Amino acid sequence: MAVELHLPDLPEVPISLGPARGAPPRQATPWHLRLRSLASAYLPLLLMALLALGTWWLVKNTPTSATPLAAASVRHDPDYTMSRFAVERFDRSGRLHLRIEGERLRHFPDDDRYEIDEARIFARAPDGRVTRASALRALGNGDLSEVQLHGAAQVTSEQRGGEPIELRSEFLHAWLVTERVATHLPVQVRQATGRLQAAGLDYDHGKRRLELKGPLKATLPAPGAARTAGTAGAAS
Repeated sequence: MAVELHLPDLPEVPISLGPARGAPPRQATPWHLRLRSLASAYLPLLLMALLALGTWWLVKNTPTSATPLAAASVRHDPDYTMSRFAVERFDRSGRLHLRIEGERLRHFPDDDRYEIDEARIFARAPDGRVTRASALRALGNGDLSEVQLHGAAQVTSEQRGGEPIELRSEFLHAWLVTERVATHLPVQVRQATGRLQAAGLDYDHGKRRLELKGPLKATLPAPGAARTAGTAGAAS
């Protein structure tokens, strides 16, 4: 008995053993065509690299300003003026505690300060002490609690029942709330008991401190003259 075997068909695999005999040789691609192909393939990458390099060079070589831009200057001009004025302020009880008057007032908004010509100031402290000040020109802060007196400056402080003390100089810096007066210029201090001249002064009534800067010169009445004046006053 005969048996037949059927095998599946195998795929055909091409096998090349080189160019067929007598076939023309394969021609190589010209170099300029190969270069064009490479250039078209890598051109986008090359352009991105050149752009990044150019940006870095511009950032590195761009000149920068050595100093920041100057802010716009603020003009020092008054926003309002008053002539032959008087400003008064009262405490909670309705009693006058500050009065400032003068020939002309100018307010400067850039630093919130006042400039006063021929200023005259009256201030009353809570303990009843009265301070009077005057000068050819005065510079005050926004609430007029601090005043700089220029030219023939004079400050007189007096408490009820006490001897007044008078300060005179070409410049006096007065703090009206804390009752302090200071100057770096020559100053005269006058009281009934005598007169002092100093190169500078710092007087703080709240701390009961008077600091005089040398050289100092004092003029005191003779004890006999004081007793004679007191006797004459009693006889009259």
